[in-house]
Parts: sequence; structure tokens; C-alpha cells
Amino acid sequence: QVHVVESGGGLVQVGGSLRLSCAASGRLWYYTVMGWYRQTPGKQRDLVAAITRSGSTTYADSVKGRFTISRDNAKNTVYLQMNSLNPEDTAVYHCATGPTIASMESWGQGTQVTVSS
Repeated sequence: QVHVVESGGGLVQVGGSLRLSCAASGRLWYYTVMGWYRQTPGKQRDLVAAITRSGSTTYADSVKGRFTISRDNAKNTVYLQMNSLNPEDTAVYHCATGPTIASMESWGQGTQVTVSS
């Protein structure tokens, strides 16, 4: 069983920054991808960014140039540095891990990010 826990959300003003962290534990040997997703009420959960164990990254177009995903393989931890935040970034951010982006199998409870104007 794999356990995923996020931290680092909160309230920030427009233009500000936040850093999210996510730690995974358990049987991770074939879970090569870690990623961040976000969801707002009534909408589907969308990929924000993902990173493989080798460091290959994928970003949603809406966050390119503003968000940076990184990971520490020794700690099974992934980070999301979010800069130049705007109100459209307000959402619950979920961390997930799995063998591929298309098969993310373990999810965290989520952390709220609110960007106020």
C-alpha cells in the first residue's frame, strides 16, 4: 500500500508564491511518476505538473513559466514551486503517484490553495 501526504497550501495574494510538498511512502518500487493535480468545485481534476524518477517533466500550459516541479528520489518527495499566482490558480491541489501519468494509482487528500485579489 502507498500513502501520499501533501503540505504547504494556504492563502496568498495575487503575484505571490507558495511551495507545496508531497511525501509518498510504502511499496513504491514501480511508481515512477509523481505529479500534482488541481480541482475546483464542479470541475474535473486537471494535471498541473508531473515528473518522472529520471527528472522528465510535464506541465499544463496554464502554469508553464510560473510553476516548477522537482523531486527528491531519496525522500520519495515531490515539490511544486508556484510563482506569480493568480486567482485562477485557486483550487485544491492533490498529489499523486503511479507507474505512468495515465495510471496514477495513489492520491493524497489534497491541500487548499487560495489566491486572493
